[in-house]
Amino acid sequence: MGGHVRVAVIGSGFGGLGAAVRLRREGVIDFVVLERADAVGGTWRDNSYPGCACDVPSHLYSFSFAPHPDWPRTFSGQEHIRGYLEHVADAFRIRPHLRLGSEVTRMRWDGERLRWELEVNGAPALTADVVVSATGPLSEPRIPRVPGLDDFPGAVFHSARWDHGYDLRGKRVAVVGTGASAIQIVPAVQPDVARLTLFQRTPPWVLPRTDRAITAAERWLHRHLPLTAKARRGLLWGIRELQVQAFTKRPNELGLVERLAARNMARAVKDPALRRRLTPSYRIGCKRILLSSTYYPALARPNVDVVAAGLAEVRGSTVVGADGSTAEVDAIVFGTGFHVTDMPVAERVVGAGGHTLAESWSDGMAALRGATAAGFPNFMTVIGPNTGLGNSSMILMIESQLNYLADYLRRLDALGAPGGRVALDARTSAVAAWNRAVQERMKRTVWNTGGCTSWYLDAQGRNTTVWPGTTTEFRAATRRVDLAEYDVIRAAGARSSAQKKAEAGA
Repeated sequence: MGGHVRVAVIGSGFGGLGAAVRLRREGVIDFVVLERADAVGGTWRDNSYPGCACDVPSHLYSFSFAPHPDWPRTFSGQEHIRGYLEHVADAFRIRPHLRLGSEVTRMRWDGERLRWELEVNGAPALTADVVVSATGPLSEPRIPRVPGLDDFPGAVFHSARWDHGYDLRGKRVAVVGTGASAIQIVPAVQPDVARLTLFQRTPPWVLPRTDRAITAAERWLHRHLPLTAKARRGLLWGIRELQVQAFTKRPNELGLVERLAARNMARAVKDPALRRRLTPSYRIGCKRILLSSTYYPALARPNVDVVAAGLAEVRGSTVVGADGSTAEVDAIVFGTGFHVTDMPVAERVVGAGGHTLAESWSDGMAALRGATAAGFPNFMTVIGPNTGLGNSSMILMIESQLNYLADYLRRLDALGAPGGRVALDARTSAVAAWNRAVQERMKRTVWNTGGCTSWYLDAQGRNTTVWPGTTTEFRAATRRVDLAEYDVIRAAGARSSAQKKAEAGA
C-alpha cells in the first residue's frame, strides 16, 4: 500500500461510505477507505442472520443525497440495505479509493510531522494527515463469559457472525438475549427447529411492526416525481422529531405507548404466566423500543420455552439458566449485542501523549460534538460518543457529522494545510464543557430515569451513547467548527496561509 494520503477513512458502512462521498464532493480525492472485510456494507454486511431487517423506515434509512425510489418494503431487509450501500459505492465512484482486506491494527500520531502512521494487517502501511474512524459501535460482537461454554460440543455463534453452514432445522436451539437481533431471529427459526429455549434477562417493550410491500405505483411515483419520495422522508423524519420531547423531557407521556405494546403482546400471548414473564418493569423507551409483529406469536408456540433469566452455565450439552432451569441443546446463538461503550478500535489509536484512546476513555467515552477527543489531533469519529438515537435514523446524525468533517478540513486548509503541517486538537476544557452540557440534558431523559440497565450505559452507569435531543439540534451544533474549541498545532517552520499571503505581498 505505502505512501501518504490526505485522509484515511476506516470502515465502509454508512459512516465510511458517507465520508468518502463527502470528501469527493469537497474536492478531496487524495484519500483511502480501509476496510477489513472483503466487501463494503459495515453492519449490514456482517449481520446476515435469518430475518435480519431494519427497524427504521426505508425512506428515512438512506442518504439524503442518494434517495432510493425502489425500496421494496416499508422496512427493508438486510440484503436490500447492503445492496443500497454497494450502489452508493458504485454511483459515487468510491471503489478506486477502497482497500478491502485491510484491517487497521494500529495507528500512532507523529507529533513532529503532524500526521498519523497507520499499520494495516500488522505492518506499517501508510501515513495520513487526517483519520476518520467510521467503524461504528456495532462492529465488534459481545459474547458473555459463560462457565463451560468452551466445552460445549455443539455449534456456538453470535448473530453478527452467523454460521450459514450450520443447519438449525430439527435442532434444539438456545437463543441468548432479547434485543433487536434476537427478536428477529426467534420468529425466523422457530418454525424449523425442534425446540427453542430463549434466555431473557430483561424483557423488551415490543410494538407492532407495520411493514408492507411498497407498491409498484408508489415506486413509479417516487422515480418520476422525486418530490413525493422527499415528502415521504420528510413526514417520517418530522414524526420522529416530535417524539423526542417524550423521550427527553416528559417520559411520563409514554404511558400510551406502553399500553400499545402491552396490547401487541396480549393479542398473541394468551398464557397469563408467560405474559407476566414478558412484561417489562421499566418505562418504555429506557431500552430501545423494538418492532415486531411476529415475535410474540413465536414465543406462544408449543416448541418454545422462555427462561426469565440469563444463561449462567453450560454443562456439556446442557444449558443452565440463572434461575436453575436446564435444557439440552444442539446449538447456542448469542444475540447479546456489541462492544458499544468500550469499542476495541480505541485500543489501537495512540495519541499525542503516547496513550491510547481506550486509556483516555477509561472513565467513559467523551468527544467534542461527538467527533473529536482531546490529545488526538486530526482524528475524528463518525458515530462517536452521544450521537446515537433511540427513535430515528442514524443516517441523519452521520450526515451532520460529515458536515462537521467538511468544515474541519476547510479550517485546516485556511490555517496552512494541506501537507500535514497544521493540526487541530480538541481542547480538554471544550470537551469537558460539551459533555457536561450533554450529561445535564441526559438527567431528565427516559434513558436515565426509566429504571433499566441498557447498553446505552457504560461501566460507570453514564449514558455515553445516545444524543439527548433532536436531530435538528445536533445538525445545528455540528454545522461549523469553532476554532476556539481547538488548539492549533503547527509543525516547525510551518506558516499559515495568511502569513504566506502577507509575505508574498511584501
